[in-house]
Amino acid sequence: MTKGTRIPRPPVVVVVGHIDHGKSSLLDYIRKTSVVETEAGGITQHIGAYQVDYATGRGQRKTITFLDTPGHEAFCGIRQRGAAAADIAILAVSAEDGVKPQTLEAWNVIKKLGMPFVVAITKIDKPNANIDNTKKSLGENEIYVEGWGGDVPCVPISSVTGTGIPELLDMIILVAELADLTTDPNIPATGIVIESDLDARSGIAATVLIKDGSLFSGSFALSGKAFAPVRYIEDFQGKKIDLATASMPARILGWNAVPQCGLTFSVVSDKKEAEKLIRQYRDTENNSPSKSDLLTHTATINPDPNIPATEIDLDAKNKKIVVFPLIIKADAIGSLEAVIHELTKINDDRVRLKIISASIGEINENDIKQASGDPNTLVLGFNVKPDKKAASIIERNPTKVMSFNIIYDLVSFVRESFQAKIPKEYMEESLGILKVIAVFSKEKDRQIIGGKVESGSMATGNDIRIIRREAKLGSGKIRELQEKKIRVQEVASGHECGAMIEAKIEIAPGDKIECVRTVEVNTKQ
Repeated sequence: MTKGTRIPRPPVVVVVGHIDHGKSSLLDYIRKTSVVETEAGGITQHIGAYQVDYATGRGQRKTITFLDTPGHEAFCGIRQRGAAAADIAILAVSAEDGVKPQTLEAWNVIKKLGMPFVVAITKIDKPNANIDNTKKSLGENEIYVEGWGGDVPCVPISSVTGTGIPELLDMIILVAELADLTTDPNIPATGIVIESDLDARSGIAATVLIKDGSLFSGSFALSGKAFAPVRYIEDFQGKKIDLATASMPARILGWNAVPQCGLTFSVVSDKKEAEKLIRQYRDTENNSPSKSDLLTHTATINPDPNIPATEIDLDAKNKKIVVFPLIIKADAIGSLEAVIHELTKINDDRVRLKIISASIGEINENDIKQASGDPNTLVLGFNVKPDKKAASIIERNPTKVMSFNIIYDLVSFVRESFQAKIPKEYMEESLGILKVIAVFSKEKDRQIIGGKVESGSMATGNDIRIIRREAKLGSGKIRELQEKKIRVQEVASGHECGAMIEAKIEIAPGDKIECVRTVEVNTKQ
């Protein structure tokens, strides 16, 4: 192919940074839509891919593709895929907070990929905003911006007032021109899979980003061991299109299996060629199981790949561990990865989370039937709910099913649920010791004694232990206390008193009476 067949293509820009540092607000302002409000809890939980038309300061019309990725730590996999698919990064850093953990994570990915990037100092309209302190914070983490000992472009912006955003977009166009981004529109499309999900109408769907070439209806798309006849293409707004070109996000419906997120995809002219390439792909893998095998719509995932599922129950029996079975459903592979990632971080030696299955799509009849075999099984939905058949079965045969649209609510619920199943542990706490001086009367199981409190205190209603020569003989309860022949509720250390003790063991002078109470051991981790 000669250089002359290639033409400029729009830049693909990923916006990365720490949670709540204004990434979605920036895109919301640029697109003049409501990205933020459509996301649960005001956070982004998928890769969002959008294209915008922009008039530069030089009066040129330019197209930019933006990828919006989650800032939450749980969505690390999605962020890294977004970065790998992009040409240029915007590293969003709050003028209030400076550099934070996900800022550094994003910076490390940018360095690893050798990707050109621009720093956007966000939230400069806030009362506590300090641009110089933010630049200093960046420098302390070896991110040296222009004017502060480095050459990284840096633009202060406000997504509330719009200040700095035109300059930021102009900078993106300039960086893109220097990167010399091109495509050949006459070749079949190649690119990367950035998300997979289960469409209620058309089965398995995948969002792809085209890096080169063109995607036409009537061709065949393949990625790893999955392929799809390209009959229906959607653009980023969900509109049906017949052609998608370089730098465009596109949604392809009708895959035979869930494409692995992060894998490349390509396009061929017919099904035979697609099947041939899939066979070659399988041969190169030597038939070894891969992540794409596991994350199919019938996947079963063990949270710890080093512990076979069959060993979980045996281990639990030997160590008296509570096994907590889970069936997890999510709307997309990225969501499923994030849920698994967060759940496997739960560290408690008393419980073992046993993930029976983890898959994408609505909670269905098979999920409920699978859960019904064990009353302890919990079915979790993330951004999905039970379908009609499943809901009908749940009404007739109650099964524990919970749906969430914020990942940390889901994790908190699981943590609280398994803690409720862990058997409570108790211990006796010593409140005080009395030495018996005399026994005045005995009647059935009630005895009147006199003695002196040596430590702590004695109180009416306390449980007691009777101790003779360091040995515990039995137990009982204080029914009444008198000090100087006056009935009292409590007697302190150093005081003498009389006591009515309820106990089956016969108390003798010289015995010690220990007041105790039973308390729950706080074993929460």
